[in-house]
Amino acid sequence: MFQSLPPLSMKKSLVSLPSTKMAFTAVLSLYFSFASLAQTKSDTTSYIQTLDITSGKIDTVLAIKAHFEAPNWHPDNYLILNSYGKLHTLDLASKKLKELYTGFATACNNDHGISPDKKWLAISHNDKSDPSPKRYKSAIYVLPVSGGEPRRVTSEVMSFWHGWSADGKTLAYCGERNGNYDIYSIGIDGGAEKRLTNSEGLDDGPDYSPDGKYIYFNSYRTGHMQIWRMLADGSQPEQLTFDENSNWFAHPSPDNQWIVYIAYTSDEKQAHLFGKNVKLRLMNLKTKEIKDITPVFYGGQGTINVPSWSPDSKKVAFVSYAVK
Repeated sequence: MFQSLPPLSMKKSLVSLPSTKMAFTAVLSLYFSFASLAQTKSDTTSYIQTLDITSGKIDTVLAIKAHFEAPNWHPDNYLILNSYGKLHTLDLASKKLKELYTGFATACNNDHGISPDKKWLAISHNDKSDPSPKRYKSAIYVLPVSGGEPRRVTSEVMSFWHGWSADGKTLAYCGERNGNYDIYSIGIDGGAEKRLTNSEGLDDGPDYSPDGKYIYFNSYRTGHMQIWRMLADGSQPEQLTFDENSNWFAHPSPDNQWIVYIAYTSDEKQAHLFGKNVKLRLMNLKTKEIKDITPVFYGGQGTINVPSWSPDSKKVAFVSYAVK
């Protein structure tokens, strides 16, 4: 049923965290240090792949000895990915990679995405010139999807983009404010941000449903990372997964029938590290039935951070890895 994933024998773990619960700030520090490590490993091979959710067929679009992350799927049949701080397009027909011009923003992470009208791109860029004393200074910007000079939207750091409202007027993101990581929204032209969650533990990965009703996200509020959703104004939170996996980054399909998300097969607490055993899972939003749509593979950070559905809701793009 499943095809084209790199063989499990090629995979080995870069890191191993102790099983005891870590302080939240220490976990987030590890998040950034290991993400940086992943991006500088010279022996990482990235397998940029597409998955048919009905047949389970996996096609490898490109295998490249470099660290690529987080594919967005544009209707013009290309993917947008980040690598070493820059963004690239990958044409699905020709399989040609091309750097996407982002002006001064050359420290982009894997939190980027395409607007509903397909004309704009939101990015998360580490602005080292920001006066904040924080070590990592991610802010959210928008620019034309074909490339151009970015315009800053969020004034506060750290801010990590994850969702675009159906009408294109609002962005949802994970923000750190006074040591607490919660979900916020902001108008596309900036201004005051709105805090949507306020719970103990990490809330991350907000992605709007296509009808604008819900925001899907992952939360550690129960002491285990699970998938949740809430109304777009932050009210009526509802837990959707209840299993032993560490579940992250739920992305609703364009037809609003499914969510796809990444599941770590081990309890990773509040960390979302590269170099772990993971699988992709699919939930039917009508019945809430969940099934695996990949075997377990080597991935994690960078695999499916952002919305990556094909426009027809039949496939998703993701990245698996091998480290020799």
